[in-house]
Amino acid sequence: MSHSEWVLDFGASHHMSLGSLSFTFVSPTPSISIMTVDDTLMPLAGVGSIVTPHLSLPNVYLIPKLKLNLAFVGQLCDSGNYLIIFFFFLLLCTRSAISEAD
Repeated sequence: MSHSEWVLDFGASHHMSLGSLSFTFVSPTPSISIMTVDDTLMPLAGVGSIVTPHLSLPNVYLIPKLKLNLAFVGQLCDSGNYLIIFFFFLLLCTRSAISEAD
């Protein structure tokens, strides 16, 4: 999986990325660690925004030790910028027309 690919996550607390190059800006954070589902602690390096042609995510945690990028479904739904449709075992996620007009 490349640094530009994202996995939709239902159990995360925030969007999380391993690659600092993807961020438009990053604010450093004090010594805070994130606990993963298997109780592993990973240091939080900062919080920032990621903007690509297909994705715009605010409040993303930069965690360099992650193995993959996680997009938290709850944050996507709360933002109002994405339409998420669940259909049996298929999940479709697309930016809404409202956000693309901005």
